Amino acid sequence: MATAPMIDARRKMLVTSALPYANGPIHLGHLVEYVQTDIWVRFQKMRGHECYYVCADDTHGTPVMLRAEQEGIAPEALIARMQREHLRDFTAFGIGFDHYHSTNSEESRSLSQDIYRRLKARGLIEIRPIEQLYDPVREMFLPDRYIKGECPRCHARDQYGDSCEQCGATYDPTELIDPVSAISGAKPVRRQSEHHFFRLGACREFLEDWLRSGRERRGGKAGAPLQAEAANKIEEWFKSGLRDWDISRDAPYFGFEIPDAPGKYLYVWLDAPIGYMASFKALCAQRGIDFNAFWEAGSDAELYHFIGKDILYFHALFWPATLHFSGYRTPDRINVHGFLTVNGQKMSKSRGTFITAESFVKHIEPEYLRYYLAAKLNDRIEDIDLNFDDFLARVNSDLVGKFINIASRTAGFITTRFAGRLTADLTERDRALLKTVQDAAPGLTRCYEERRYGEALRQIMELADLTNAYVNDEQPWARIKEAGAEQRVQQACSTALNAFRLLTLYLKPVIPRIAAAVEEFLGIAPLRWADAGELLGAHLVRPYAHLAQRVEKQQIAALLVAQGQGTVAQVSAPAPAVADAKNGKTPKKGSEQTAASTVAITAEEFARIDLRVALIVDAKAVEGADKLLELTLDLGEGGRRTVFAGIKSKYAPQDIIGRHTVMVANLTPRKMRFGVSEGMVLAAGAGDGDLWLIEPETGARAGMKVK
Repeated sequence: MATAPMIDARRKMLVTSALPYANGPIHLGHLVEYVQTDIWVRFQKMRGHECYYVCADDTHGTPVMLRAEQEGIAPEALIARMQREHLRDFTAFGIGFDHYHSTNSEESRSLSQDIYRRLKARGLIEIRPIEQLYDPVREMFLPDRYIKGECPRCHARDQYGDSCEQCGATYDPTELIDPVSAISGAKPVRRQSEHHFFRLGACREFLEDWLRSGRERRGGKAGAPLQAEAANKIEEWFKSGLRDWDISRDAPYFGFEIPDAPGKYLYVWLDAPIGYMASFKALCAQRGIDFNAFWEAGSDAELYHFIGKDILYFHALFWPATLHFSGYRTPDRINVHGFLTVNGQKMSKSRGTFITAESFVKHIEPEYLRYYLAAKLNDRIEDIDLNFDDFLARVNSDLVGKFINIASRTAGFITTRFAGRLTADLTERDRALLKTVQDAAPGLTRCYEERRYGEALRQIMELADLTNAYVNDEQPWARIKEAGAEQRVQQACSTALNAFRLLTLYLKPVIPRIAAAVEEFLGIAPLRWADAGELLGAHLVRPYAHLAQRVEKQQIAALLVAQGQGTVAQVSAPAPAVADAKNGKTPKKGSEQTAASTVAITAEEFARIDLRVALIVDAKAVEGADKLLELTLDLGEGGRRTVFAGIKSKYAPQDIIGRHTVMVANLTPRKMRFGVSEGMVLAAGAGDGDLWLIEPETGARAGMKVK
C-alpha cells in the first residue's frame, strides 16, 4: 500500500532570521524566532526545494563600541567572541544555518556603501544640519538610549531620550527636561551636525503598491508580503506620515564610513539588514551559487524574512524601499511573530525570567524547547508564554509518553523474538491504521507551509494516540505468551513501528536530533517528506535504545535557581540506600520505606559506594505492594540484577523499560518479603512523596561507572 507522494515544483528560496546584536547572549526570547525559522527551512528542505538559511551577528553601533571599551579590548575582539558564543548556542538548539556571518565583513561593507551610493544617485539622500545632545566629557554625540531625563509630557523622571516608559509618549531627545548623559553623568549640551537622511516619504507610493499587491510566486505560496495585523500597523504609520530616516552617525562610532563623508558613519540599522545579503554572498562564494539569481530585480527565487514585531517598521518600510530604489528585488514575505513571556511575566533579570540559551542547555534537553515552542506557534502575531508546569506536562505526556512510547513498547519484541525483522504481511486493520497516518500528510504540509505549527503538532499527537490505542488493543506483551500468536505479535509491532516512522517524519522539522536517532534505530536513510507515501516492508531494524528522557521537576528548579529565581527543594537519596551504604543495616523486613532522609556520611564513606549505569530491561508491579516495582537491571559485564524500587507512584512499568538509571552496585543482597533485592537504584524527591529516577546523560552505557 502506498499513497501518492506529495511533490510540487522545485522552488528556490532564501530565508533569514533577524540578526542578533553582538552585545549580549542568546536568550529564550531570541529562540522563538530562530526555532520558528529553522522548522520552516527544514520542512522546505525535506520537500526537496533549494532552500538556504542565512544569518549573521549585528555588530555595529555605540553599545558595542562602549562595551568593548569597558572591557579594554577592541570592538573586533568583542564581536568575534560574541559570534562564537552565539553560534555555540544556536548549534545546541539545532538551528541549521547554511551560513552564519558578521555585519563587520568585507561583503557587508561593499554592499552597504554601494547601496548608499545608489540611493544617493536616485536623489533619495538629503544632507542637512540637525541639533543633537553632545556629551562634553566623552566628546561624542549621544544616541537616544544614552540620554535620560524627565518626560516632557507626564514629567516622569529617569526616562530615555526617545520615549517614556510611563506614559508611552515619543519625542525628540532635545525635548527631555534636565537631560543627563547615561555614559558619563554629565549634562549634555546642544550642538549642530550635518546628517544624511533617506527620504522615506518619497517612497510612499511604491510602498503602498508593494504592500497591496503581493506576488504569486512559483507554487503560489507567497501571497501578500505581510500578515493582516502587520499590514494594519503599516497603514497607521502611513496615516501619521512617513518621516525621513536619519542614516548617519558621527564619530566616534563603530561601523562603516559613509562614502565621501569623512567622520560620518552609516547608522547600524542601514547595514544590519544588508547583512542578510552579505551573509548569502559569502555562502555563494563558498558553494558557487549565483548571488544575482536570488537578489536581482525580477528574480524568480523567493525571499522570506522572519522577524519580531518590534522591528516591523525597519523591515516593512525602510528595507523594501532601500532594496527597490537601489535596484534589488524586494521580499516576498515578512513573517512577524510576537514576544515570549516566562511563567506569564516579561523576560526580566530581576525576576529570574531572563533565561539564557546557555543556561537552559545545561539543565534541559534543548529539543524539548523546540517542541514546546512549536506547539505554541501559529501564523499570527501573538505573544506566547513559556509556562514551566505546562512545559513539563506537554513534553512528558506528548513527546515521551505518546510518541516515544510507541517504539519503547513494541521494538523489544521485534529484536528478541524476530531477530530485528519487520514483516510486510499486514492485516486489513493494520493497513487501515497506517493509511490514516499517511493520509494526514497533505494537511500537515499546509500547516507547516503556513507556519501553523501548533495545529500540526496537535494532529500528529492525535495520530500517536490512535497508534497507542492500537497497541493497547493488540497487547503484544500478553499475546506473545499465547501459543501460535507470534505472527500476530510481529504484525502488530511492525505496524506500530511503521506508524512510528511516519510520525517521526512529520516531527522531523521540529525535533531533528531525535529524528536522526530514530533513523539510526530503524536503519533508514534520512527521511524526506515524500517518504510518507511508502512503508517499511520486511525490513531489519537495530536493537532499540533509549531515545528521550522525561523532564524532571528538579531540572526546572535548578534552571530557575541558576537564573536567580526560586530555591531548590531538598533532594536526597532514599534513606535505605544511604543507610545500607554506610553500615550494611537493612530496614525492617518487608518494609517499603522510601521516604527521603538526610544522612551524614563522610567523603571517604561516600567514595566506597560503587555507582553504575544500569539498563532497565524489565519492570513489573509487585503484588501486594503499594509503592514497589520489581526491576531487572542490566549492568553490562556486571550481569543482571533484580532490584525493588519504591517508584510505583511515579512510573508505569512499561514506561521505564529501555531507560537507563544509576544503581548502587556494591550492596549486600537484601531479602525482602517480595524477594531478594540485589542493589538500589538512585531516586530523588522534594518531600512530596514522589520519587524520580536519576538518569545518566545521553550516551551512557550499561555497566559504566558513575563518578
